Amino acid sequence: MAEKGGKRGAPKGNQYARKHGFYSRVLDESEQLDFAQATCVEGIDDEIALLRVKIKSLVAHDPDNIDLIMKAINTLARMVSTKYNLSKKDKKGLKEAIGTVLRDVALPLGISIGATIDKRIG
Repeated sequence: MAEKGGKRGAPKGNQYARKHGFYSRVLDESEQLDFAQATCVEGIDDEIALLRVKIKSLVAHDPDNIDLIMKAINTLARMVSTKYNLSKKDKKGLKEAIGTVLRDVALPLGISIGATIDKRIG
């Protein structure tokens, strides 16, 4: 128990958890630095941008991996929905719009994912 007038817990602004905490056992030194930077980020804009880049790369390099593409699209829709506090109806419209964009981009490139995306979104 804390002394009278004293505060419990670690001092304000300490870095103990980053060096000796739960995640330190599973992160190498480089990942620990990335983790330290990530804890300072507010919002999910970077994650949304990264996921969009990864979806584009996935469609270009592994267009037959429909399950992963759809998981990524659904994750993107959930992230955007969370960011903008969208309703279920708006979220469904967003997923349809993302699917349409992928279909419209994939078909001109000769990638045959459009029909599959239409079936999975609907």
